[in-house]
Amino acid sequence: MKRLLIVTAGAVGFLLGSRAGREPYEQFMRAIGQLKDDPRVQEKAHQGAQLVREQAPVVADKVADAARTATSKVTSAVSGSSDSGSDDGSAPSSREGTDDAIEEAVQFQRDHGPKGPLP
Repeated sequence: MKRLLIVTAGAVGFLLGSRAGREPYEQFMRAIGQLKDDPRVQEKAHQGAQLVREQAPVVADKVADAARTATSKVTSAVSGSSDSGSDDGSAPSSREGTDDAIEEAVQFQRDHGPKGPLP
């Protein structure tokens, strides 16, 4: 049913577009070009890019914290459900390894993430 709706909408769009010709498309593209080149739009785009650069480390820390929390919950659930009675201390080293991997991923993002002005 969903597929039929998508195909029908595509067919109607194609028919209406082909009847209208190329002129509406060209008008639309000119309007987009004027909007993109508007100094007010450029200023807002630069402000948005600056905000992203400022907030990226905060977001990265929050994601890392959420990943640590999720990892500890999953590790607890898995170790609790598959408890074989042996307490050889392998779970804490696994958890430490996971924390190290998360820290590496966060540092990689900081080192290799976007820098400078966005387009």
